Amino acid sequence: MMVALSPGAVASCCRTLMRFRVSADAFPSFLPKEVERIKDPFARKLATRIERLPVQVSFSESFIMSSCVKPLPQAKTSPVVLLHGFDSSCLEWRYTLPLLEEAGLETWAIDILGWGFSDLDRLPLCDVASKRDHLYQFWKSYIKRPMVLVGPSLGAAVAIDFVVNHSEAVEKLVLIDASVYAEGTGNLSKLPKTVAYAGVYLLKSLPLRLYATCLVFNGLPFTTCLDWTNVGRLHCLLPWWDDATVNFMNSGGYNVSALIEQVKRKTLIIWGEDDQIISSKLAVRLHCELPNAIIRQIPDCGHIPHVEKPSAVAKLISEFVQDDC
Repeated sequence: MMVALSPGAVASCCRTLMRFRVSADAFPSFLPKEVERIKDPFARKLATRIERLPVQVSFSESFIMSSCVKPLPQAKTSPVVLLHGFDSSCLEWRYTLPLLEEAGLETWAIDILGWGFSDLDRLPLCDVASKRDHLYQFWKSYIKRPMVLVGPSLGAAVAIDFVVNHSEAVEKLVLIDASVYAEGTGNLSKLPKTVAYAGVYLLKSLPLRLYATCLVFNGLPFTTCLDWTNVGRLHCLLPWWDDATVNFMNSGGYNVSALIEQVKRKTLIIWGEDDQIISSKLAVRLHCELPNAIIRQIPDCGHIPHVEKPSAVAKLISEFVQDDC
């Protein structure tokens, strides 16, 4: 499978990029210095927009300076809030977020607690309950209106857990190649801490990340694959990433399969037809179990449609957001 952005997607992204062009990239000081090595212009541009906002969570006496990309245009439609997949960051949305903004949507990209670029110098718990509370307090402090919550891969499990516990905060759901049937972190939760730390050290290693990127984006040119690996790995270079990841592993992770039928909000399921990571049979199962869902498949697309086919994903999300307006 050859992965490439369509000419229309590239042209549309470039138009949006040029609208917000600055004379030189000015990265936030809290990003790892390795951000300078990234070549992808969309990743570089989105990185300049990452900021930290204080969020008071119930499980900590101090504020957590929480990383996100705030929206540019303000719209009358519901705010769109983009989560990311397992051990990733808001940079995952570098191609699709500008297109959603170009469509006039108020679009947020939020880093899930324990991943991304938040300041975790005083490391809080990074279990499921803490991640949920952090997202809720962020919404309560800054977004304040029912949102369209978008969760790709494991972010879909985050979204399902969240909407079941805080339904007032969510108007609609979008689940992209959803990883919602895994039973948490399984036996990884039982590992001794020394073994767990050795495992996360391997997880952030460049060779393993490069192999995973090449596997997900089969047929990608090596130079692009290496650059995308550096984008996806950037948050791992923060000093608290190891501790946060081990904490999540030991907590047991997400197990939301029993919650799916409790999701009453209107839901759009997006799936790449050529996903080699999660079987499309699970997309059909998810569609059957969600009481108020529609499903749309994207041809010639793998596990991360919002990177591979950003125009198609942005179009589907835009139409879904504006459907009842």
